[in-house]
Amino acid sequence: MEHLSINKIVKERACHDGWDPEFKSWIVDDDKLLDSIEDEVQAGGYIIDWHACDLFPKSWIDLVVVLRTESTQLYDRLKARDYPEAKLQENMDSEIMEVLLEEARDSYDAEMVVELQSNESEDLESNVDRIETWIKNWKLNNAPGAA
Repeated sequence: MEHLSINKIVKERACHDGWDPEFKSWIVDDDKLLDSIEDEVQAGGYIIDWHACDLFPKSWIDLVVVLRTESTQLYDRLKARDYPEAKLQENMDSEIMEVLLEEARDSYDAEMVVELQSNESEDLESNVDRIETWIKNWKLNNAPGAA
């Protein structure tokens, strides 16, 4: 499995329409992004890492993991990353309103969407274990000749 950091790809492959100074981030061009990664993703073996999932075709995705965190934890993390106030507030609102979780549920079959808590280091370890187990089971169930 390979890690596909969408933020990195957007920047390195110019899959954007410029820089947003208010949010201090690239304005993603969804079509350019999808065209840029299509061959890689369809070949399989990638973990797509990004804050949104609803733009990726259902046929590309086997599992959507939505990491959730308590508001105070999220605020502290984003503040430590020096997020601009507008971007910080948008992220906080999104978490409180469960925007990403709802987008995932609206875009993919229920059995494809997993919600995991990510507040403490113990959560990280538990989440990695769960995802590793899922990957192992997926490989077994999807191996050539598997029923």
